[in-house]
Amino acid sequence: MCPGRDDAESGPGEGHGGPRGEQAQFAALLEDSAEDLYEHAPCGYLTTLLDGRIAKVNTTLLDWLGYERDDLLGRSHFSDLLTVGGRLYHETHYAPLLRMQGEVSGIALELKAADGSRLPVLVTSTVRSGSDGQPLLIRTTLFDARDRRAYEVELLRARKEAERERERLQRLATTLQQTLLPPALANVPGLDVSAYYHIASVDEVGGDFYDLFPLSGGTWGLFLGDVCGKGAAAAAVTSLARYTLRAAAVYDPDPVAVLRNLNTVLNHEYNGADPRFCTVLYGLLTPDDDRGGFHITLASGGHPPALLMRADGTTDYLPTPGGQLIGVLPDANIVTTDVRLVPGDTLLLHTDGLTEAHVSAGIGTEDRYGDDALLDFARALAPTTAPGVIGAIRDLLDTFGSGVDDDTAVLAVHVPRPPSGEQQ
Repeated sequence: MCPGRDDAESGPGEGHGGPRGEQAQFAALLEDSAEDLYEHAPCGYLTTLLDGRIAKVNTTLLDWLGYERDDLLGRSHFSDLLTVGGRLYHETHYAPLLRMQGEVSGIALELKAADGSRLPVLVTSTVRSGSDGQPLLIRTTLFDARDRRAYEVELLRARKEAERERERLQRLATTLQQTLLPPALANVPGLDVSAYYHIASVDEVGGDFYDLFPLSGGTWGLFLGDVCGKGAAAAAVTSLARYTLRAAAVYDPDPVAVLRNLNTVLNHEYNGADPRFCTVLYGLLTPDDDRGGFHITLASGGHPPALLMRADGTTDYLPTPGGQLIGVLPDANIVTTDVRLVPGDTLLLHTDGLTEAHVSAGIGTEDRYGDDALLDFARALAPTTAPGVIGAIRDLLDTFGSGVDDDTAVLAVHVPRPPSGEQQ
């Protein structure tokens, strides 16, 4: 049996099942797929003439906006789809940039849907030119930015909430800090007193503290100290230390007894996994009625020594070596020094936030301010007054700027000179 003519004359690649037929089917399918991809892409496609009139638009964009194709083709401009603010931006920025650069990418705009709702999009446009290099049309791609806008709105809301929370915590920290300091220093007859507290960070409560208060028998107690650490834990120790010192001084005003009492309390309360301690200078002021001035006994529990600026201009630290940190050991070693303040003398107590401040030591280098620099600074001021030295230190701290990374407390007492014509 012989094959039919049609079968005999057909080449191996000409039937429906041959390679050429498969290639034709694949090409047709690919062409259909390309058109389908354009129409139903996950982004909007828009082609406009150079004057902005819409010449082609895909189904995705029509579905987003709720328009029919005939509503837009040849009748509307791209700018007609934008909100009022978007049209203004398009005319003043987008279109001029597109003309100059030939492409604008990733611009956030809002489209106006047929029902009046708004659709946030990211827009990229490219000018297409003919073979002669002359621009012919503009192709624009639009990405739905609703999820991104929702994310940005939520991010903005979270940021504002975080800012409000930070402000609330700052107010709380400031209020708590104020409760740890005396609202006003006691008025001591025959003595000028001034103090200042420099806050290194408004976000955290510091551990510096000071006070001056009356005791029995016409004597006065004063102290200045620094608790290790920052935050609520340090504030709790600060509060405990401040009120313990005042209570202990009423019971027994002897400076050594006062600091030993505080050491016992702190060592008992904070000797576990999170030990807490502080450094303190405590002084007992007694008026010297016979010769004028005051006698002061200073006890030190590991605190930086006080500065004495004499009426004759001589200035030096009051030596209190060997005093141990308060709260670390059950029986801390407390050292004392006695000094007489005569008219014109000024005594300055300070915490180490001042001497530990970072200062510039040349191009690209920093150093600590240090005890020697503070001594030179005080010598240049002497003789001075309590407000004078406190004001000068405030100005000094301001020059350090962000170099002050720890709170600083300063307390100064000054015996004023008698008015002219009066005898000491």
